[in-house]
Amino acid sequence: MAKKRFRDTKQGKVIKSSPKEPKKHFRFARRGDYIKAFLTDSFMLLMPIMYIVFYLVFSGREGFAAHKMLGWIYILLPLAIVEILFLFKSAQTPGMKAYGIKLVFLPSGQKPPFTTIILRQILSKFTFLLFGWIVLFFRKDARNLHDLIVGTALVYENKES
Repeated sequence: MAKKRFRDTKQGKVIKSSPKEPKKHFRFARRGDYIKAFLTDSFMLLMPIMYIVFYLVFSGREGFAAHKMLGWIYILLPLAIVEILFLFKSAQTPGMKAYGIKLVFLPSGQKPPFTTIILRQILSKFTFLLFGWIVLFFRKDARNLHDLIVGTALVYENKES
């Protein structure tokens, strides 16, 4: 946009300025609420899946111990599918809903597309193993490495009802 000069104003020349889209301001979820939501999801979603895998699939801890890698695949794959379904339906897992947090796609400010949710979940499992969640503690907006890569964030939901 060109600088507005007094001479142009005096002569009646009007410079058309393009209307700027107002920036969306989000209240990013605090680290504590994010961790509490994660722990809530761990107990509500992960524990039943682990119980099923330990005792129904492998017939006990000894069977799981003999096939640990396969066991963890049997645990993490259904967990990721359940989380993807929750996030696609309402942009919240049960733990996020309990603490008033939702997942947004930052470029649009809306619920993320299905492919973005899938990529986020895959990356979250890998970054957890590679200590990518440590990024959460060093960023002011408390976003994880997988959120930075796919362009999502956990924000507080608006209570406009």
